Amino acid sequence: MRRNMPDFRAKASADQARLGQAGALDLLDAGRAWDLAPALRAGGSVIFPHASLEACGHQIAAAVHAGLDSGAARVLVLGVLHAQTPELAEARERVAHGGAVAQEPTWGIQGPGLAGRADWRAEFSLANFRFLWEQETQRRGSAGPELVIRYPYLVEGRPDRLPGIGELQEIARDAAVLVTTDPFHHGIGYGEPPETALAPEQGGLELARRQIATGLDLLRGGDYAGYHQHCVAARSDGRDVGPVLRYLLGPVDGRILDLIADDMAAMYQQPAPTWVAGALIELQPVEPR
Repeated sequence: MRRNMPDFRAKASADQARLGQAGALDLLDAGRAWDLAPALRAGGSVIFPHASLEACGHQIAAAVHAGLDSGAARVLVLGVLHAQTPELAEARERVAHGGAVAQEPTWGIQGPGLAGRADWRAEFSLANFRFLWEQETQRRGSAGPELVIRYPYLVEGRPDRLPGIGELQEIARDAAVLVTTDPFHHGIGYGEPPETALAPEQGGLELARRQIATGLDLLRGGDYAGYHQHCVAARSDGRDVGPVLRYLLGPVDGRILDLIADDMAAMYQQPAPTWVAGALIELQPVEPR
């Protein structure tokens, strides 16, 4: 999304250290405002953000509780693999301009325990989730269910062709499924002209809500190509994880439970408004298992 992306992994580490155990448990308590485990038991999912802990830690905490309370022996978490390296970014650019995705070495699924590429090791999108997961399992005195983490890349509207998708289908058959996405980025730092950039409180969050709802509708209908185009327009980083989630679960109805704005002007060293929407979304299957 940005040619020179800030070091969000370092920020997450610093935020976690500053928060400490007591602050993490406060966020986890705040995440109890929602009980999302029933959605997972029914074969649905939860979408949670990966913006800063200060802004959306309570939303991430709600997803942690959902996974731990689901009763599943395994929890599959789909993370966003951002194009943070030249190789990842150039592959995305080539494919966007008509290049053959099957020729790209980065095409496929990465994650702990998998052979092959390890770009995921520098990824930040699940850093705060894993931090809160560890804090909560320690508090409960239990390791919790097995945590399986996967990062799809270059789905390009065809999750059925993605190398490794068969493994995810096998895992998802008896696992609770969670996914992280920051579904709307907006403002000057993201390339919006100053004359059309909206502050969150001046119509920006309303625009975000409409855009996110549009994306959820496209996923519900299985319109992968339309969803990919939507992600580009909304500056959503869900272009890979969204289609994979829909392919694994089938039709799902999405409901936005909580929506906040996280100011990113300082991170990008750009003028305000520059912000990302953090959304907690519950997904219920259209046809329950």
